[in-house]
Amino acid sequence: MSRPLAPAGRLFAVAAFLEGFTWAGLLIGMAFKYSAIGNDLGVKIFGPLHGGAFLFYVVVTALSALRLRWPWWAALLAMVAAVPPLVTVPLEMWFRRIGLLGPRG
Repeated sequence: MSRPLAPAGRLFAVAAFLEGFTWAGLLIGMAFKYSAIGNDLGVKIFGPLHGGAFLFYVVVTALSALRLRWPWWAALLAMVAAVPPLVTVPLEMWFRRIGLLGPRG
């Protein structure tokens, strides 16, 4: 049985997915750009999208950490997770599993 998510937890889950999705799109776009294909359309599309998603994720992470009263290590880990590619999605799944995205009682 899954636990219900707090509104800030739901917003964090959306932000983590968007950040991961745009990272994947940017990586695929970079693969096309720097391969024999040489097409940079994916980077032109996903570069700005990822930049916006990254900033959105950072703001939502700070808000979620405050609203959901995360321990310092969780807030720091969530911020650091935005830097390497595709880490925000498994982090969100783990935070959901250990109850950091649910209502604080």
